[in-house]
Amino acid sequence: YSMKISNKSIGNNFQCFIIAEGCDNHMGDLEVAREMSLRAKLSGADAIKFQHHLPDEEMLKNIHLSDNFEEPLYDFLLKNALKIDDHIALKSFCDEIGIIYLCTPFSYKAACELMDLDVPCFKIGSGEMTDIPSLKKIADLGKPMILSTGMSTIEEIKLTYNELKALDVEFALLNCVSEYPPVYEDVNLGFIPKMYDLFPNVVIGHSDHTPDIYTCFGAVTLGAKIIEKHVIIDKRTPGPDQSVSIDFTDLKQLVDGVRKIEASLGAEKIIHDKEKQIREWAFRSVVAVRNIPEGQKITEDDLWTKRPGTGIPSKEMPKIIGCIAKRDIQQNTLLTYSDYEKKN
Repeated sequence: YSMKISNKSIGNNFQCFIIAEGCDNHMGDLEVAREMSLRAKLSGADAIKFQHHLPDEEMLKNIHLSDNFEEPLYDFLLKNALKIDDHIALKSFCDEIGIIYLCTPFSYKAACELMDLDVPCFKIGSGEMTDIPSLKKIADLGKPMILSTGMSTIEEIKLTYNELKALDVEFALLNCVSEYPPVYEDVNLGFIPKMYDLFPNVVIGHSDHTPDIYTCFGAVTLGAKIIEKHVIIDKRTPGPDQSVSIDFTDLKQLVDGVRKIEASLGAEKIIHDKEKQIREWAFRSVVAVRNIPEGQKITEDDLWTKRPGTGIPSKEMPKIIGCIAKRDIQQNTLLTYSDYEKKN
């Protein structure tokens, strides 16, 4: 199964699609968001993603938040969320520098506003993964969707999967743990292969909230075809996503590592061309460890195996024991098949 986002095909036969999640780490500064987009492009990411918040559409003002938020999220978003004009400018800039612009709408109205930008895909955060009414209306907009599955049970993911499968919409599911940051024991990368069985005919990926890049490598090895990773220009920048973000030096290492892992995931066992020249000297052949006169019966004490591997293969040494030397064989020389004959 595969899907297409802009000019990128994503699925089992294609490269992993790497999303740099800019979230609100720009702290409302459009120039910082532009710089993040440029650095994501230079790091080799396929896409940079931001978030479109309309606070009154997505939450009540006075709700209890987790401990990593120092101020009410509603207040934070009023001050630091990008406006739709900012997103328009960012989309234009990303088109200019050649990186895919993605965005997460946190409400149906936000998704409708993003339609004016011709975004190629909607990313749906874990908090909206079970919001079936909103998901169905966003699906009606006709864009592919990528959904994170943090905080959800398998039964809840199945419900969303079945609802979207009944619609004419392409979508992907991302393994995710909504901890900021998570303990590694909670990441459960082994669920990624199970997702292929539980949710067939969708793209499977991984959204990562660890503060480093190692679990992303593990996810790719286990079959993730999308990686989403939070990024920040300076890890000292305050904000709700600071503790789960990597900088762009780390992002470049992430992209480089993922591409090398992908290149190494073949399942054949053959002797490669570059191995053949090593094999010639590294394998062992049968050698005489002492002088063997012509006509003498060759004993076990006369032979052993040494490099290079260009002579009689060492595995054939037992067949030579008991044969008769046809000529004088010098110590520390490779035996040849013409050096001996079987005893009658």
